[in-house]
Amino acid sequence: MSLPTHVKLVEVGPRDGLQNEKETVAIEAKVELVERLAAAGLPNVEAASFVSPKWVPQMATSSEVMEKIRRRPGVLYSALAPNMKGFEAALAARADEVVIFGSASEVFSQRNINCSIADSIERFRDVARAAREHGVRLRGSISCSFGCPYQGEVLPGDVADVVRRMRDLGCDEIDIADTIGVGTPGKIRAVYETVARDYPLGQLSGHFHDTHGQALVNIYAALEAGVSIFHSSVAGLGGCPYAKGATGNVATEDVVYLLEGLGIHTGVDLDQVVDAGQFISQQLGRRAASRAGNAIAARRQALAPKER
Repeated sequence: MSLPTHVKLVEVGPRDGLQNEKETVAIEAKVELVERLAAAGLPNVEAASFVSPKWVPQMATSSEVMEKIRRRPGVLYSALAPNMKGFEAALAARADEVVIFGSASEVFSQRNINCSIADSIERFRDVARAAREHGVRLRGSISCSFGCPYQGEVLPGDVADVVRRMRDLGCDEIDIADTIGVGTPGKIRAVYETVARDYPLGQLSGHFHDTHGQALVNIYAALEAGVSIFHSSVAGLGGCPYAKGATGNVATEDVVYLLEGLGIHTGVDLDQVVDAGQFISQQLGRRAASRAGNAIAARRQALAPKER
């Protein structure tokens, strides 16, 4: 199969990337990060999470961030909203899209959100209904689609079962996530071939973590399978508090560099994404986890005129 000519990138750094930071990130830095990413041409920015601040304190300022960002026409600003309280907060914050999340692993579901997969889907019915009534886009995310830290192997059929459940809720798009970064190209192809029987391939996305250094090759395998939507996190921010050893999402800079090399159009300005990655890394007081971003930034510095 030939590769897609266009790819949509969903930037998850401001939400999935920052949510596990132990030190509070200033609202102003979060706002600037979202604005830089939107200005770079990213068409969908996951900017907020309306969950209990008891569980995710870093996201307690989501309403303020959504209020302060200068919205760019054509950009979708997404927010995690796992229940009606979260949905109402997302609606008040003018989120363009709300995200619900489940797991392909029964054990992970129990340990992460304290209920079965079936019960988690039932909890989302009111959110899905409200999203339709208010004309808000609904996206579903399925964690542990390629492996679970507790049960180990996750079968493609298990992922397909959750895809069908989210399809029936009315999801406009469904993320297939490698939460702990154990996927390899063979697993990637097997899962997408299976789930695409029940849901349009053009509405399925890839969300890959780079724990075992496989994220970029997994993206290539998904491209070969016909996937044309991918999630990435600027500077490689993120992780999973429920998966020991899991590193951040694949870096946006690295993904754009790969796609540009393949001649695939994204509409994203790589230089501006590099700037955004360097900015947030400086705010966090550490080096970015993007190899392409750091290489480009170092090359710029080497070529910059020396001060006399």
